[in-house]
Amino acid sequence: QEHAYPADELMPLTCRGRVRGQEPSRGDVDDALGKFSLTLIDTLDTLVVLNKTKDFEEAVKKVIKDVNLDNDIVVSVFETNIRVLGGLLGGHSVAIMLKEKGEYMQWYNGELLHMAKELGYKLLPAFNTTSGLPYPRVNLKFGVRHPEARTGTETDTCTACAGTLILEFAALSRFTGTSIFEEYARKALDFIWEKRQRSSNLVGVTINIHTGDWVRKDSGVGAGIDSYYEYLLKAYVLLGDDSFLERFNTHYDAIMRYISQPPLLLDVHIHKPMLNARTWMDSLLAFFPGLQVLKGDIRPAIETHEMLYQVIKKHNFLPEAFTTDFRVHWAQHPLRPEFAESTYFLYKATGDPYYLEVGKTLIENLNKYARVPCGFAAMKDVRTGSHEDRMDSFFLAEMFKYLYLLFADKEDMIFDIEDYIFTTEAHLLPLWLSTTNQTISKKNTTTEYAELDDSNFDWTCPNTQILFPNDPMFAQSIREPLKNVVDKSCPRGISRAEDSLGNGPKPPLRARDFMASNPEHLEILKKMGVSLIHLKDGRVQLVQHAVQAASSLDAEDGLRFMQEMIELSSQQQKEQQLPPRAVQIVSHPFFGRVVLTAGPAQFGMDLSKHKAGTRGFVATIKPYNGCSEITNPEAVKEKIALMQRGQCMFAEKARNIQKAGAIGGIVIDDNEGSSSDTAPLFQMAGDGKNTDDITIPMLFLFNKEGNIILDAIREYEAVEVLLSDKAKDRATIFKGKMIPNYIIDSNLEMENMDQKLSENDSHKQNPEEATSASQEVGTVGEEPEEGENVDVTDTDSVSPAHADSDSVSISNQDSYVPGTNEATAPEPACMQGDHQPQEQKTKTESNPKVNWDNKVQPMESILADWNEDIEAFEMMEKDEL
Repeated sequence: QEHAYPADELMPLTCRGRVRGQEPSRGDVDDALGKFSLTLIDTLDTLVVLNKTKDFEEAVKKVIKDVNLDNDIVVSVFETNIRVLGGLLGGHSVAIMLKEKGEYMQWYNGELLHMAKELGYKLLPAFNTTSGLPYPRVNLKFGVRHPEARTGTETDTCTACAGTLILEFAALSRFTGTSIFEEYARKALDFIWEKRQRSSNLVGVTINIHTGDWVRKDSGVGAGIDSYYEYLLKAYVLLGDDSFLERFNTHYDAIMRYISQPPLLLDVHIHKPMLNARTWMDSLLAFFPGLQVLKGDIRPAIETHEMLYQVIKKHNFLPEAFTTDFRVHWAQHPLRPEFAESTYFLYKATGDPYYLEVGKTLIENLNKYARVPCGFAAMKDVRTGSHEDRMDSFFLAEMFKYLYLLFADKEDMIFDIEDYIFTTEAHLLPLWLSTTNQTISKKNTTTEYAELDDSNFDWTCPNTQILFPNDPMFAQSIREPLKNVVDKSCPRGISRAEDSLGNGPKPPLRARDFMASNPEHLEILKKMGVSLIHLKDGRVQLVQHAVQAASSLDAEDGLRFMQEMIELSSQQQKEQQLPPRAVQIVSHPFFGRVVLTAGPAQFGMDLSKHKAGTRGFVATIKPYNGCSEITNPEAVKEKIALMQRGQCMFAEKARNIQKAGAIGGIVIDDNEGSSSDTAPLFQMAGDGKNTDDITIPMLFLFNKEGNIILDAIREYEAVEVLLSDKAKDRATIFKGKMIPNYIIDSNLEMENMDQKLSENDSHKQNPEEATSASQEVGTVGEEPEEGENVDVTDTDSVSPAHADSDSVSISNQDSYVPGTNEATAPEPACMQGDHQPQEQKTKTESNPKVNWDNKVQPMESILADWNEDIEAFEMMEKDEL
């Protein structure tokens, strides 16, 4: 409210609101923003869970008074449903509960429900397809096909996007008595079920909304599918319809048969489920152990959760994606709540205080690494600790809620949480809806489902009691074999394809062995349906057509060969890239809390080999471009020089400031508005000459990050920074010196958490200690579709700073390079390398009529707010003493 209202989200680094059209577009991520005060609506029922009923009452009044749902803006149907419609329904659910109790909300007359119904009608035009699957986007004012809608041309949607509607839409129908919403959501679910792959009972990631054809045929439990499975089971719990349970059990049997490779959950192909589709996992699958708890299958839930926790202990947060041998694949972490969600459900199921320790670790890491002056900032790179100016609404809607509930006792709650079911956005819907306004006739369709041999199917109803009261060591016995899975063993995941081969015949040709000049290899390629084309520029292109293979088995070998070639070339591109670096502002009043993502230089001091980094005060050089002799050497000596990009080579700038006595340099991009949020990692190359004479560290900051330092200099003259390979712990930076203790977040109830941990002490288990697309090669780890090309070229033609996403490159094909699946990393380096930022699109959505105040808050104001927080925390400490 103080910094961002009425914007959709808070930008915690610049202390202002994110308004769509007034900030550089982040692509599809911005489709969640609709100028409807997203974070406020998404957080309504969290306020009641945290027992902040007065704040909730004021927030509801703000929503009713200020929120407009009739904006001319294109939004995601999926995100708007789970965050806004779900938020309004969750707010209505707890509002009527409070009104019944007689103390709060006595004035409430269903206003949130009226808004939810209005929004529901605005989403219905998206369902105007022959299949019943909704368009992925809708214009809140003009719908889908209106000339001014600017949407409606899409053909594909993700399975989760179309299959995560039933809870909110059915609840809206049950609350209002208007059946159309539940009918539309059921029709979409029915269509996905009918289009499942019948032999494997799996569904793909994306589907054509008009024809029902699967567009992406890989299947897993992470991004693109996750909440479809969640809503099948929860729809049964909320609505009591057996058909949803039958469908979930059918899918769950397939998941455990093909995707589950304990403790891993690996994507497979729906038509060939014994063949892994990729060698990495995304962080969204962290919800699955929680769903397994609800289903009653505890052992695999404990195993997967423990594996994820080991990754978190390695990096403080769960990377957006990581490989089967636990290396970082995508380094971002937007403060996702799925792991906290699963931790909560596992604690509720087992009563094991170990999960309280896990929760404490999560809270400490949030306060230690993500807490910034105006909120909590997403991690740009978990390896460096750099921040992103982003705090998604789900952080308050879900993360705060699950962490509070993890440590809350019954007496801490003003209502019984067991009377509600959580939506995928953690909004609360009352279970009594199952017997209210049942407008949909339920059919007994049990005979349509295959008989499944799974004794766990009897354990389907949610159990609010501890499942193993007489065996408190049950969970520990499952976790124990996994406690060193990341740090010490770094196992290589064996693909199902390899496993199924056993001791039988291996693929006739491996990518690592391929030589384009070997006639025997060319003959094998031909047999596998792979043709080789020599391009004019000297590259060799590989194309596979399965129909040209000698047999179906040969075609499968060819498919595997193409996948290996893609992974091999991607690995080599990664090895050419230097990882990002960090610029950490350590002087008063920042004290290391602000960490900026910096691009490395291919010359000068290697910060990865100098773990202490380079620390010093910054000084602006003259001339500012650094392209000639420095005229203010007395100001630069023994300091870190700031300079602007352009007009000469980076190495020349480095030599000039080094000669002037600088101990390091920061080059700031001269491209106004550039940011690490939207641009790929930038590496400063040398000048083609020997650069051994340059011994100081040089880092590159985009314009937005550079301005943060320049603004700090203007407001607070002496600014000290630390240049390093990754952000340092503040205790390390200050070596025991006293600094303001504003790290502990009272909102996360640290005192209550420690008290509860001490109460359980006798049973405690000590845990083991992008303006352009990203650099990710689009086909890395994925099986190539028929006709997909792979380019093989010499490494000199590839820029190490930016890999072409349309082709894959490996070094000279006559040389030997270990394949990705065969490479074994040394123990201490299990999680190093692999800078793979998530792809971001750059569409621009502008609205000249926006009149919200979106000015950057002055540094003086930010520091004043910060000082107030520090004083408040210091007062709290005195009170505690």
